[in-house]
Amino acid sequence: SFSTNSYRSTFVRPARTQLFSEEPSTGTTKTAKEVAAEIDAEEKGMLEPGQLPTLKNNLYNEDEKFAGDDDWIPSSQPQKIPGRKVLSDIELAAQVADLRKLEEMWRKERVMKEYEDARILGWTGMAEMYNSRYAMFFLVVGLLTEYWTGVTIPGQVEEMLRIGGFIGLD
Repeated sequence: SFSTNSYRSTFVRPARTQLFSEEPSTGTTKTAKEVAAEIDAEEKGMLEPGQLPTLKNNLYNEDEKFAGDDDWIPSSQPQKIPGRKVLSDIELAAQVADLRKLEEMWRKERVMKEYEDARILGWTGMAEMYNSRYAMFFLVVGLLTEYWTGVTIPGQVEEMLRIGGFIGLD
């Protein structure tokens, strides 16, 4: 026998976790002030274009780890990195302009491909593919019919036109 009370007692809704509180933090809940302070800290640490972020909690200090290696170039001496090329502002601006042109070209190609894929009617790639498949299928059917009956493909077309009443109505 099933009672409503036993059903309700087995499905107890868990207590909701509080995300924001006005009291100081004790574990995973944060006060609104703490969240606002974190957002302000993130906004202050936002980088200018071209700057790389510093790693937080970098567990791997490569300079200390590889200090004894003769080939290691410390991060404090980036000018000694082989193959490193310092670009002027003009060269950087030219690179940015070229990259924007490439980005615009690729965006246009993507939009055009999406447009072509969405088209259903007209001279689309999908219509051409279906047309070629049907042509191949009926060519094979005509050849097999010619093999089994001895009637050539033009003879089959003539017979279909006579059966359809398009020719030979004398």
